[in-house]
Amino acid sequence: MEEKRMEALDYHTEERRKAEFNLEEMKIVWAGSRRIYDISDRMARLVASDPVFRKDNRTKLSRKDLFKDTLRKAAHAWKRIIELRLSEEEANMLRSYVDQPAFTDLHWGMFIPAIKGQGTNEQHEKWLPMAYKMQIIGCYAQTELGHGSNVQGLETTATFDPQTDEFDIHSPTLTSSKWWPGGLGKVSTHAVVYARLITDGQDHGVHGFIVQLRSLDDHLPLPGITVGDIGMKYGSGAYNSMDNGLLRFDHVRIPRIQMLMRVSQVTREGKFVQSDVPRQLVYGTMVYVRQTIVSDASRALARAVCIATRYSAVRRQFGSQNGAPETQVIDYKTQQSRLFPLLASAYAFRFVGEWLKWLYTDVTQRLQANDFSTLPEAHACTAGLKSMTTSVTADGIEECRKLCGGHGYLANSGLPELFAVYLPTCTYEGDNVVLLLQVARFLMKTVSQLGPGTKLVGTTAYMGRAEHLMQCRCEVEIAQDWLKPSVILEAFEARAVRMSIACAKRVGNFSNPEDGFAELSPDLLLVATAHCQLIVVSKFIEKLQQDIPGKGVKRQLEILCNVYALNLLHKHLGDFVSTGCITPKQGALANEQLRLLYSQVRPNAIALVDAFNYTDHYLGSVLGCYDGNVYQKLYQEAWKDPLNDTVVPDGYLEYIQPILKQHIRTARL
Repeated sequence: MEEKRMEALDYHTEERRKAEFNLEEMKIVWAGSRRIYDISDRMARLVASDPVFRKDNRTKLSRKDLFKDTLRKAAHAWKRIIELRLSEEEANMLRSYVDQPAFTDLHWGMFIPAIKGQGTNEQHEKWLPMAYKMQIIGCYAQTELGHGSNVQGLETTATFDPQTDEFDIHSPTLTSSKWWPGGLGKVSTHAVVYARLITDGQDHGVHGFIVQLRSLDDHLPLPGITVGDIGMKYGSGAYNSMDNGLLRFDHVRIPRIQMLMRVSQVTREGKFVQSDVPRQLVYGTMVYVRQTIVSDASRALARAVCIATRYSAVRRQFGSQNGAPETQVIDYKTQQSRLFPLLASAYAFRFVGEWLKWLYTDVTQRLQANDFSTLPEAHACTAGLKSMTTSVTADGIEECRKLCGGHGYLANSGLPELFAVYLPTCTYEGDNVVLLLQVARFLMKTVSQLGPGTKLVGTTAYMGRAEHLMQCRCEVEIAQDWLKPSVILEAFEARAVRMSIACAKRVGNFSNPEDGFAELSPDLLLVATAHCQLIVVSKFIEKLQQDIPGKGVKRQLEILCNVYALNLLHKHLGDFVSTGCITPKQGALANEQLRLLYSQVRPNAIALVDAFNYTDHYLGSVLGCYDGNVYQKLYQEAWKDPLNDTVVPDGYLEYIQPILKQHIRTARL
């Protein structure tokens, strides 16, 4: 066993010596800045060194014990935040490194932003101080048993009673039960509840209301409120630490002033009026939430890739000749062709996430100045990137599990729980297929507006060059030509434009465009995907145009950018060839160049995942541990399983011994 331990340690030490770039500078590039790196590093180590935040036993806990453990960690985190006087940024990072879904995620991530985005100044003054001090704990109660993506189909009602100046909140049907909101099941004292606003018999659509659910004295549900947890979810540990809830209202009355009234109001007399504040401001919150999801996608994918890369360098299989060591799994081209594109994707998603933060700031400033010109494009962009990055990340985590062979299936590899906890991201905050169809609808509208004088902004600006992109021919003659950013970018732009215009023409052939949209929806998903992939490629290329310090750092990022782009071209070769963007020969040259790029990634692979700067605590993986001491740790972890508490298993006398001794009684039929 000691030989295995030393062998593994030598692997990672030697691998790190191969790096062709400055690791510390790459860590800063990954973090976004030296300041963010310092905060992140400090918070990660603070959590890792605190025994309250241990998580190695999480998958073995019962649901009740897991939930109580979550409450304990959330309370301890809040205690440490107060004791250390952490900033909001530092507190958010600390909670993320605790790495256990909890009610606080929804309180800080949805409840408070909803009030800030949709509440009036007076409502801010009343509710936000209590929320920031956690004197109340809130959740976001939108999804119902019968409706999720179709928000306009929600059935919960909020009927105004002018005699009492109150809203009557009611669940008229079983399917109107609120279903899924995190933090609702057992913890939240308040919720932003979305319900159909009804005044004088008229339905004004879905609006938000602040509703108290539980007593602040004994935590019991208030009269008229039925609330509980919806039950176990996918996987062990994982998202089962969250109390996703169900909620029904039986004519619960709240004051009129608890309707979120920044965008629209109901007067004392019961008149529904729109405020001077444009309704589009609501989209600002949506952009914020989705940009955080994209950033989280890069973090989750990076965790899985870090585990798979480190283990692939430790694991040896086959290839031994004349007593020499077997071949490291990471040296097999089949392993590289599956692993390195995911490594490149983690970096790509990180950089597009940074750009989305800028976009959110830009959109917010424009909205405050009553400039809504970029809003439709920003909404479509964030919807598409949320969909694409979360789908790729969920699939990528599972691929990393497969890349780790049989050991990847062990809970202590960290990958099964990471997969289970990440999966719901593909559904919440917009089902990924529904979001891509929204992007496709936006693209079809953009194509319909193409013509002289049309000014396109942001990520659709390339469509303003549609005439050129419809006719251009790829100039690749040798494999190295695919390393030119301009060549890659034009190929992706031409593919996106040609697919959009071709699909728009086919939709236009239907007498009813909506029928065409429905019939061609599978094709439209491909159109939206092509557009989103172009955005990520273009933002990666833009990142490389910045001043990037550090020896060899920019060179490694260029290699990863090319891997990301050419792997997409390889996977979607049919799109590029069928639309005439490239020839089959040029596609073959791209594949040739891609194989060469894998060889350039190889010596830097371990250092590239080290740049994520994840502690062993955060990774939570025996296979991905920093020191590479995999086999000894696997052996030690096996003996910690409760089944090994006894040598002879419970149930031996009742069930196994009778079989062995052939003392089983048989019944006569």
